Amino acid sequence: EGDTAINTFWVSTGLPDTPTVTGQYRVYIKLVYTDMRGPGYYLPDVPYTMYFYQGYGIHGTYWHSNFGTPMSHGCVNMETGAAGWLFDWAYVGILVNIHY
Repeated sequence: EGDTAINTFWVSTGLPDTPTVTGQYRVYIKLVYTDMRGPGYYLPDVPYTMYFYQGYGIHGTYWHSNFGTPMSHGCVNMETGAAGWLFDWAYVGILVNIHY
């Protein structure tokens, strides 16, 4: 908050063929659970999803625990407990700044 880091998390971002967008965005909707699907995947009940740009979101991840390594189709994957903490702390409209 301001210049003070409140928490830090390991995440997994997009793979080379499905990179995570970079830039500044704002969370436009928060969903406790949502289904996600795309070419070659279907993930039911993805927890603590916060969409920030089109179909890109920050969310909990139950299908892997390889955080710190690119793994996603563009979303920002988090350990589910950490995603829950962030979901409860954040609000619709909060700034999301993604950079490498």
